[in-house]
Amino acid sequence: MNILILGSGGREHTFAWKIAKSSKCEKLYVAPGNSGTAAIATNINIGVNDFEAIKIVVLENAIDLVVVGPEDPLVNGIHDFFLADASIKHIAIIGPQKAAAALEGSKEFAKEFLYRHSIPTAAYESFTKETVEQGYAFLETLNAPYVLKADGLAAGKGVVILNDIAEAKAELKSMLVDAKFGNASTKVVIEEFLDGIELSCFVLTDGENYKILPTAKDYKRIGEGDTGLNTGGMGAVSPVPFATEAFLEKIETRIVKPTVEGLKKDNLPYVGFIFIGLIKVGDDPKVIEYNVRMGDPETEVVFPRLKNDLVEVLQAMANGTLNKIDIEIDQRAATTIMLVSGGYPEAYEKGKEITGIEAIENSIPFHAGAQLKDGKVVTSGGRVIAITSYGDTYQEAIKKSYQSIDKLNFDKMYYRKDIGFDL
Repeated sequence: MNILILGSGGREHTFAWKIAKSSKCEKLYVAPGNSGTAAIATNINIGVNDFEAIKIVVLENAIDLVVVGPEDPLVNGIHDFFLADASIKHIAIIGPQKAAAALEGSKEFAKEFLYRHSIPTAAYESFTKETVEQGYAFLETLNAPYVLKADGLAAGKGVVILNDIAEAKAELKSMLVDAKFGNASTKVVIEEFLDGIELSCFVLTDGENYKILPTAKDYKRIGEGDTGLNTGGMGAVSPVPFATEAFLEKIETRIVKPTVEGLKKDNLPYVGFIFIGLIKVGDDPKVIEYNVRMGDPETEVVFPRLKNDLVEVLQAMANGTLNKIDIEIDQRAATTIMLVSGGYPEAYEKGKEITGIEAIENSIPFHAGAQLKDGKVVTSGGRVIAITSYGDTYQEAIKKSYQSIDKLNFDKMYYRKDIGFDL
């Protein structure tokens, strides 16, 4: 079959790397793709939200299956766009319809869903520019630290955690009144702070059945020791050492099952990946957030551990036969370290040549913000390349990734040297 992947990051390169291994994949396209996908697929330079251009590509290349990588096109309704067009509605789309994608598109919608289906999560209230004074009053009822979340999509940067009440009030004003995150923060959710250690759970669903992929833990802060600004993710580890069988059982019974059942009860059509951001508080899991796609950089450690033919799994999701698939997992650990441009997540320069990729032997380099230019691989984004390795333990896998990083170079290259430090 002919397959189209939408997106251009490390997640999409990982999808392409895994799909390209399948005997069921005849031709593979990625739009817009990056320098990594260019080596194993055909890149097509169109935007992920240009639905009309995507339709043309799908028809011209006889695409049978579309895998949506990022959240934007899902929240904007790409699945619904296909269903509404007679010429393309037969094409399988991996990713939920717009109504269900609101689980990531709106923090308030997600919290209401969690409360409605009695899924454990933090207490919250939401506020707008008109109710900013009530927001200040609500902050007064909480203990520090204070968690403020832009309601809409803010490229992974819309969550702010502050220890000082005056700073929290100033930040709330900045988000609501000064539109710090644009339309994403026309509404802000304020949550109680949950103290614990975070992890991510990934669920596949065909709308009726579900399968759970390996857990992973990513590291969001730019600085070592989890300090500094939030990023899209600086590295990840899978499996999560503290996720015991008993804890995983709690995740499935208290969170995964009621989530999938809740989607059905609320008539939210969902064929795709559910990323559940969790926090372990004591011995209990609670939901921090939902994402309606695979995580990045968690995909770079979860998919390398998946032994199944990914195309077979995707077909089962599209056909409603996921219950007939057994998920097989590599028992080795996998880790990834993200190399980023100097200055990220704030201002950074692009177009820096990346050298040493071909010298990597014991790791898999997944390209993210990297493109081909005049035959050279150059930086094109903040998060540039993820270096993934296997090991019998996560410590061994991390060591391999750092050894591979020593062979790479680009101007102002930065990475965290403490991934896995808290495990």
